[in-house]
Amino acid sequence: MPEHSATPVSVVLSGYGPVGRAYVEHLAAHGEALADRHGARLRLAAVRTSSAEYLPPSANGAGTGGTWAPPPPRSAWGPLPSLAEALDRTGAGVLVQCVPSSPEVRDQAAAEALLALRRGVHVVTATKSHLLSHWRELGRAAAEGGSLIRISGATGAALPAGDLARAGVRGLGCRTVRACPNGTATFVLDRLSAGDSLADAVAEARRRGIAEADPSADLSGSDAATKARLLAALLWGWDASAVRTETEAVDDGTARAAREAAASGHRLRAVASADADEPLLVRVRLERTAPGDPLHALTGPEKAVVYGCPDAGDITVSGGRSSPLGAALAMVKDTLDVAVPRRLGFG
Repeated sequence: MPEHSATPVSVVLSGYGPVGRAYVEHLAAHGEALADRHGARLRLAAVRTSSAEYLPPSANGAGTGGTWAPPPPRSAWGPLPSLAEALDRTGAGVLVQCVPSSPEVRDQAAAEALLALRRGVHVVTATKSHLLSHWRELGRAAAEGGSLIRISGATGAALPAGDLARAGVRGLGCRTVRACPNGTATFVLDRLSAGDSLADAVAEARRRGIAEADPSADLSGSDAATKARLLAALLWGWDASAVRTETEAVDDGTARAAREAAASGHRLRAVASADADEPLLVRVRLERTAPGDPLHALTGPEKAVVYGCPDAGDITVSGGRSSPLGAALAMVKDTLDVAVPRRLGFG
């Protein structure tokens, strides 16, 4: 796409952990290529944490996406203005959120997203906590402001599961979802089936950068349930905050079941499921999956979602990098989705 046709879009980033840094680094390295290919020049206008703000040189007119240096140490950042002030000052078109999905920051993340949406600023988020607690309120705020909210980074990192749930299977009569949306659980279960203890399997997952320092949400089924709640809300209009969950954990007693499944040619999987005929309920169960089941075929930390469409046939999406870069790329994709002007024809 010719350079002159790229639309400049100012982005305010909230959160600068591993995912936020990967997002910044990707825009710095590939901003111009993204502009040429997709028609939106994403200009990082501000990076915010809980106590400080960094203004890239491009925010002051020096550079247009990809020409500025990485942020300096946080001790060199400036004071944190209100988000309203930051959005006004930068003329932001998109607020990107990658703050931790924890109860401690949930209300602040919700308040910032609601403020942006009501002002007509699109929101792209990898943060899950406020999606679960403020789903309907966020939807109403987007409608009030004529803005969009995209959540790919919260539903499976680089796996485009959210896109399929939101629009890709629209009209195809999807009635069920079966998913292995947590790569840590899949990796650990395969290690258990090979004879590892739970402690050794988790240690190996940490060593490879697959598992968090605290993998309890992954092994308890909580993270898989959260992602399935969000997918079901996108699919069927459920209120994600009202969805009940029933979970089965991977624990010290799981190793035997994993080995027994492997001995019969099966693979034990932590499967999150939802059914349109059982409203507002998500289950996570340890299932013996057989050859031919898309969830059986997963290896390592791969993820998959199967959308059950009785008339159209099941639709499966699998793969996708489970890493800070994978989540960052999902947010880049979502940022382009809300920022690129719609074009006629194939555009």
